[in-house]
Amino acid sequence: MSIILIKGSWSPHQDGPAYFPVVAIISLASPVVLDFTPHGKLRGLEHTYLQNIQTDEPQESNGSYKVEGTKEAGPASSLLLMPCSLLIFKDQAYTDFLHGIQDTELHNLDKVANISQCPQFKHLSYDYSPGKADSSASSEPSGTFHRTTTRVSLTCRLVLKVHNKLFKF
Repeated sequence: MSIILIKGSWSPHQDGPAYFPVVAIISLASPVVLDFTPHGKLRGLEHTYLQNIQTDEPQESNGSYKVEGTKEAGPASSLLLMPCSLLIFKDQAYTDFLHGIQDTELHNLDKVANISQCPQFKHLSYDYSPGKADSSASSEPSGTFHRTTTRVSLTCRLVLKVHNKLFKF
């Protein structure tokens, strides 16, 4: 379970082997933009599987790898995660990209691939023209939205074996 306050963030990271080969995230509460940034160790290389990556990055307690020095490269793509949505990613999205949430209340929608699928933000789709904006549209600048509530999410993973004495009831 992850709780991100209004001005909170997830540094760009790669989920560790406990999540391999698929990550599933259930989003609750506030919408948020999840950015996908090319993994620094893979830029310019052909597709490489996670087990072949040699990294000196410290492993976090949840099995993910926080990767420093990712701020120089902007996101290649982003997804807008709406409340009650499910995001599943695997393959190259899992192995070749870091994912994270920017530390800001104002989220940029310029690289959001699924903007046309989000009813509240359809007026900002790539084919948006100023004359088509409806009067109920947000007062935020075109291409951004203001996050006003805490984000809660559940990240699911396949657990091959659970220790019998892990839970005591």
